[in-house]
Amino acid sequence: MLMADELSLRGRVAIVTGVSRRVGIGCAIASRLAAQGADLFLTHYRPHDEQQPWGPDDVTAVISEVRSHRASEDQRVVDVSMDLAGAEAPEMVMEQAVAECGHVDILVCNHARSGGDGPLGELTAEMLDAHWAVNTRSSLLLTQAFAAQHDGRPGGRVVLMTSGQGQGPLPGEVAYAASKAALAGITLTLADQLADQGITVNTVNPGPVDTGYLGPELARQLAPMLPFGRFGSPDDPARLIEWLVSDAGCWMTGQVLNTEGGFARWRAHSLSAT
Repeated sequence: MLMADELSLRGRVAIVTGVSRRVGIGCAIASRLAAQGADLFLTHYRPHDEQQPWGPDDVTAVISEVRSHRASEDQRVVDVSMDLAGAEAPEMVMEQAVAECGHVDILVCNHARSGGDGPLGELTAEMLDAHWAVNTRSSLLLTQAFAAQHDGRPGGRVVLMTSGQGQGPLPGEVAYAASKAALAGITLTLADQLADQGITVNTVNPGPVDTGYLGPELARQLAPMLPFGRFGSPDDPARLIEWLVSDAGCWMTGQVLNTEGGFARWRAHSLSAT
């Protein structure tokens, strides 16, 4: 008889980056992993959110929200502010996580740089380098540091985050799209190399998730493309990631997974032509 473990991540330690807003995907991921028994090491960087139209959240309240989902009060939830644009930052995160928790079983690279972008004709080397450093370089260096400390025990998992650049254009976001496309493109190579250590590597495109950035005009433009009649919630991709890092996801590796709720970009073109 097949039995499901209600606390599938009990005894495991997960790093989740980019946990800075209660309406964000990072908070939803961390909350789900906490509910499954995992100890957590979380990163955030408030100065990035301060530069965004949606603004920052109260980080103390974010961490309290995650803690409220723990399966037991003895689960550790440790957080640190870290600018992952720094070349040494990924190694520092891993060193701190290992020092605090002893070992890391799961790495979810949810962080991303937003803004400071543009279309061809407006790009600068600084724009491209800034997105590469945060979105791509730090994720690869975190993965490298994770693999270096992993001792081959069961449950080794890496989840990277891409965007919808492989499904349709991202107008005006060339630097962001390029940096996220690199993660999707390297997934299979990373998965192949880390398989010998028993580590799976997958990349998730969360799709059109409302994390507070959707204004009325953008919502109106996208509405015809959403067959279920709603935007994604942060918990939609979080459920997929919860499965990927559990024992149930042990056979899934080297994949780029789109969890978009049937997001039909082509419908906007067909409707505008009628």
